[in-house]
Amino acid sequence: MSQRIIIAIDGYSSTGKSSFAREIAQRLGYLHLDSGAVYRAITLYAMRSGLIDDCNRVDEYALLAVLPTLNISLRPDVYLGEENIEERIRLMDVANAVSPVSAIGFIRDFVDSLLRSYGRKGGIVMDGRDIGTKVFPNAQLKIFMIADAEVRAQRRYKELISNGKNVSFDDVMRNISDRDNIDAHRAVSPLRRAENSILLDNTHMTMEDQLVWLADILRSQFSIEI
Repeated sequence: MSQRIIIAIDGYSSTGKSSFAREIAQRLGYLHLDSGAVYRAITLYAMRSGLIDDCNRVDEYALLAVLPTLNISLRPDVYLGEENIEERIRLMDVANAVSPVSAIGFIRDFVDSLLRSYGRKGGIVMDGRDIGTKVFPNAQLKIFMIADAEVRAQRRYKELISNGKNVSFDDVMRNISDRDNIDAHRAVSPLRRAENSILLDNTHMTMEDQLVWLADILRSQFSIEI
């Protein structure tokens, strides 16, 4: 029986981290954990509870008080209590509000603790912004994903349109630019590439191209077939 490793995938927004991680997990029989979905779940709760204003200012004291009571789970879809919010958290209003929430230190500590509880036995693929640097710094395989910003915006725009969402390309491009800036410059756990990670630029790659690229790494370094 082959070893069951932890695969940490970090990178910029809309590089396809979650889709890539989900496909890897399915092929390996691993659990996929999307850290961004947890941040979005907290953001959605805060929006519904009036803890974020129209300027995306967060009532941190109120959010800190209720955080221990939030029942967020990954099944692998993200649930808030017994409500499946997987589709709801992908909408633009949540995307526009998630960065200031995810920049709060106690929020990141809460999410890190939740994610680590799933990964103690290995056999997981987790994607996010600081998985390889903070959540699982000892992950056996770390990947850092990048792609051209306009290509990322086009992918995200097509995804939203195909799901029947009424958005403009300019709004999507602006959201990606804003999130890149916030992710790179936030005080707590800014986005950065782990020193021992492998760079994957998928600007001109299909999903199948990426899986072939990964298969070579898994086979040569871990004797794992995908």
